[in-house]
Amino acid sequence: MAAVHTEPKCWLISGCSTGFGREIALAALAHGDRVAVTARNPAVLESLCASYPQQTLALALDVTRPDQIAAAVSATIDAFGRIDVLVNNAGYGYVAAVEEGEDAAVRALFETNFFGALALTQAVLPLMRAQGGGRIINNSSQAGLMANPGTGYYSASKYALEGLMEALSKEVAPLNIQVTSVEPGAFRTDWSGRSMQRSEQRLGDYAEHVGSRLDMIAEMDGKQPGDPVRGAQVFVDIAYHPKPPVQLLLGAGVLASYREKLAGVAADLDTWQEVTLSADYPTDTGASDA
Repeated sequence: MAAVHTEPKCWLISGCSTGFGREIALAALAHGDRVAVTARNPAVLESLCASYPQQTLALALDVTRPDQIAAAVSATIDAFGRIDVLVNNAGYGYVAAVEEGEDAAVRALFETNFFGALALTQAVLPLMRAQGGGRIINNSSQAGLMANPGTGYYSASKYALEGLMEALSKEVAPLNIQVTSVEPGAFRTDWSGRSMQRSEQRLGDYAEHVGSRLDMIAEMDGKQPGDPVRGAQVFVDIAYHPKPPVQLLLGAGVLASYREKLAGVAADLDTWQEVTLSADYPTDTGASDA
C-alpha cells in the first residue's frame, strides 16, 4: 500500500499495555510522531515512554469510565495541541456458546468493545471538526466480518462497532475526517491468553462442536501467522494515506475466509432472488386489460 508521509501527527491510542496497541504506538513513535499512550495502569507504559521521552504522554484510561476519557483527551490536547489520529484499540475477547453466555459478562464486553470506543470517538470528534480534519482507526477483528461457533458474543460487539463506524465514515467524510476499521486475522498477540475470557457455564451438548473450537483457539496462542509488528506499521501507513479504506483486512487467513463467505452470500442471493423480489408490490406495467 503506497502511503504519502507528510508532517508528523499527534496520536491518542487506547489499550497500549500489550499487543497491537503497544506495537501501533511504537510504529508511530519510530516514524517520528507524538503519541498519547494509554492503559488502565499507566505504570506498565514506563519502558515504552523511556525509549521516546520527548514524544510520549502516558495516561490512565479505562474506556468504560467517562471521567478518564475526558481527562485523557484534555491532557492530550494540553500536551500536543491537537489529535490527528485516534486509534480505538482497547478491547478483549469473550468466548462461549450463545446459550452459555453470562449476562453480566456479555454486558461488560459491550461496555468496553463497543460503548467504550463510541464514547472515546464522541469525545474526539469535536476537536477534529474544529481543527479541520483527522483520522479515526478502529482495531476491529475478523470476527467483525464473520461469526463462528463460540465467538458469537465477541463478534456481536465487533459487528456493532463495524456498523457504527461505517455510518460515521459517511457522516464525517465531508468534514475531512476519515474513518477506517481494520480487521486482523489471527495475529501473534496475547488476545487468546490474557485478553480472552471464557464463560464458566459449560453445556455438554456444545462440547464437541463449540468447546473443541475454543480449545483450538487457546492452543494457537503463540503460533498465529500474523506478525503484530508488520500489522502495526499498516496503521501508520493508513494514518498518512490520502485515501484510506473504510475497511482493511490484515492477514492471508481472514482474506481467504472472507472471500469464501462473500461467495456464499452471492450464491444465496442468486438462489433466493425470486423470493426476495416477490415481497414488493407488483410493478405497474401500464398495460391495458382490453
